[in-house]
Amino acid sequence: MGAENFYVEAGHIMMFARSIGDENPAFDPTRTDPSTVVAPPTFVQSSAHFDPDYYLRPKIGASGWFGSGGTPSGTQPDVGGESTGGRQGGGLHAEQHFEYHRPVVPGAALTARVSDGETWEKQSSRGGTLVFRERITEYVDRNGDAVVTARSVGVQVIEDGAS
Repeated sequence: MGAENFYVEAGHIMMFARSIGDENPAFDPTRTDPSTVVAPPTFVQSSAHFDPDYYLRPKIGASGWFGSGGTPSGTQPDVGGESTGGRQGGGLHAEQHFEYHRPVVPGAALTARVSDGETWEKQSSRGGTLVFRERITEYVDRNGDAVVTARSVGVQVIEDGAS
């Protein structure tokens, strides 16, 4: 499931750009005309903060948090969860692609619609089968028009003889 209400604000864009070390003034309303601010190419990934069910989003009042460092809090990952990347489900994030239909700008209210894409297999040179799964996230505006389409590919290794 994706974020149903992903509100884009100039301050969010500025802080995202700072967090990735991008000093382009087009991302900073304090350094350019605020009406010309646009989001960096990977900005839509921050929509996860607007999805209450996103598995890496900290849960207020929960006992522990499944973070990016394995199990820093002692919380075990949900191996049956829906993820094509990270460590959840024993898989790894393999690719990420973004197709922009138009710029992401402050004031946009986006909805992220997630669907499964293609699945394919490949034999590993180290033994086992690599299973690739594609996940498509379409970010649409209030009118349902596509703004960004993100395609993520995850890979999981299935050991020979494993069921």
